[in-house]
Amino acid sequence: MIVAIDAGNSRIKWGVHDGAAWVDLGNLPTEEVTRLTEAADRWPDSADAVACNVAGTAVEAVIETVAAASGRRLRWVRSTASACGVRNGYEQPERLGADRWAALIGARAKTLDACLVVCAGTATTVDWLDAAGNFRGGLILPGTRLMCAALSRNTAQLPDAEGEYRGEPKNTLDAIVSGCLHAQAGAIERMFARVSAEAHALCLMTGGAAYRIAPCLGIPYRTEEMLVLDGLLRCVS
Repeated sequence: MIVAIDAGNSRIKWGVHDGAAWVDLGNLPTEEVTRLTEAADRWPDSADAVACNVAGTAVEAVIETVAAASGRRLRWVRSTASACGVRNGYEQPERLGADRWAALIGARAKTLDACLVVCAGTATTVDWLDAAGNFRGGLILPGTRLMCAALSRNTAQLPDAEGEYRGEPKNTLDAIVSGCLHAQAGAIERMFARVSAEAHALCLMTGGAAYRIAPCLGIPYRTEEMLVLDGLLRCVS
């Protein structure tokens, strides 16, 4: 049994894997990381833990404390030059976000074809993994909520938008949301134009905002809700 923990900027996601499938899942706001002790009460006593963290040293310290209190061995996944059939093309491999690295490893376990790995959360990351397992580079842009919030915060008359995506927006709220989703989809599609030169290329989508962005795409995609956790699991399998 393995407990996988993905500590992101907004949420901490975790899952328990029994060797065949994910048998328990949960999440909580990152600002409430101390509540992870409650989640740990649900985890099997025999389960070791594997984790990645982009939420800072204080969050990492709490996760370590929770693991130690329950007597679990904890392994941190950090970005390296290569792992699990993926080679890291970043100029400084260790500077690649650990969640992006885990997602790339998870993607490699899902397909041996070229793919665009999109993690849509607080930020949206758009990463190119070629068929040979080389991470070729990627994009980071504000997530949909950050884009909408920036318009509200930095303009005098645009509200905090809770609109809907529309092909032909006819009110301000829908116009803001639709514009931000078009921006996300446009960045993804432009990057996919490079990936699509390889046969059978597709886009793998994960993250809390994937369900909003994916229907706007004009490229082949598949949603993989557990992609980061799958990558963490692969690192210790």
